[in-house]
Amino acid sequence: METKSEVYQGQFGEFTITKDDRFGVIVYRSALAISALCFSVGAILVLLQPNNPEILNWLTLLYVGFSVGLGVALWTIHIYLELLHRVLQSFWVIGTIAAVVVAIYSPEPLAIAIYNHPIALIAVGFNFAALTGIFFKETFCFNRFETKFLVPILPLLILGHLVNILPVAIERGLLGAWAVLFVIFAIRKVTQEIPPDIGDKSVFAYLKAQKQQAV
Repeated sequence: METKSEVYQGQFGEFTITKDDRFGVIVYRSALAISALCFSVGAILVLLQPNNPEILNWLTLLYVGFSVGLGVALWTIHIYLELLHRVLQSFWVIGTIAAVVVAIYSPEPLAIAIYNHPIALIAVGFNFAALTGIFFKETFCFNRFETKFLVPILPLLILGHLVNILPVAIERGLLGAWAVLFVIFAIRKVTQEIPPDIGDKSVFAYLKAQKQQAV
């Protein structure tokens, strides 16, 4: 028997939350969890065995999992501003293509190439810019304490490494904080009620109508 859709009062009228809406949120959160797990395991390997060449292939595989999870999350996230949503998706596409190119054509393993070559880090860094966008959205919408730290940590670590101003100990500390907070964020998303992640569907309907009228 099909479950009856729930009716809510939105800013621009009533709207319903369906089973498909709920499934989309579950996919979004699951994708974030996979991304967080892959990134955090990779970070732990780097922090515990920084000079072990045997982990390099694992880091490449973990980056694939991180990137795929991030991509699914960006295609299922609910963001009112369509332009922002498309920009974050475009960042993911650019970063993912760059990672594939680096992995195929670089004589070094992916992790080493990104760490040693600024151009590779800048290109692949679009993935991390997209992730920062998700953290910013979650901070703005839900005032999450962990994302308040993650939003500045990501650009600080990446830009600090690019311009070579951060001591290795600071970089390791920021990487560890990123991994821990990312996992905390993913776990807390799992326990959050589903409707807030769907948002006010009347706003989406209103913005879509405005866009159609403009055309």
